[in-house]
Amino acid sequence: MRDQLRMRLGQVWPELDIIGEAKNGEEAIELVDQLKPDFAFLDIRMPGKTGMEAAAAIGNKSNVVFVTAYDVHAVEAFERGAVDYVLKPAEPERLQITVERLKHRLSAPSGAGGADVNASVTAMLSQLAEKIAAPKKTYLQWIQASIGQDLRMIPVEEILFFRSDEKYTCVQTAKYEALIRKPVRDLAEELDPDLFWQIHRATLVNVNAIEGVTRDIRGRHLVLIKDRSDKLEVSRSFLHLFKQM
Repeated sequence: MRDQLRMRLGQVWPELDIIGEAKNGEEAIELVDQLKPDFAFLDIRMPGKTGMEAAAAIGNKSNVVFVTAYDVHAVEAFERGAVDYVLKPAEPERLQITVERLKHRLSAPSGAGGADVNASVTAMLSQLAEKIAAPKKTYLQWIQASIGQDLRMIPVEEILFFRSDEKYTCVQTAKYEALIRKPVRDLAEELDPDLFWQIHRATLVNVNAIEGVTRDIRGRHLVLIKDRSDKLEVSRSFLHLFKQM
């Protein structure tokens, strides 16, 4: 992730001088003390001290930019804070917005609104801590599906993909195909997004079943499934899922 962020920053802010990299929260705090950078990019999840703990220790010694995989609900806390954020994976378009904000902050008068900034950062960290500590959402563990006249309980980890047509949704495992009436849009909200990616308005795929991505002669991106001939089309709006592969 550090390699990717360094590369993307070099693309959108060529004159930026990256003067240090840390493997964990403790190193981040030490490097900020030693090098006194204008900005520190901190992942929320780091070994040792978390990004939030490191940010609290850094205080106003450096402007903090959080790198996070949290969804838009958690990001609301950042929007109210005096720091910026980058969602993983760091897309150039969103990173460009962050860079413009950071350049504006560099050009602001030194110390301007310092007390307000500190209070805002403290409030933001408190809000984010509450969101992270909130009860973890539970996801479906089993799918109840029909195979002919039989009803079967299928563990979600055994399912390779879901694919909907106008009436039914196909549940495909390595051994058999079953049918349910629940549409993909509802399944996408009830399944763990770390396990199942929506790649099309009618398709969800188990990430552990993905062998790779290819393109056909029409330029469409297709997901290849391990040990199967299936090729699942990827909509343009979901291509960002595979840019890190």
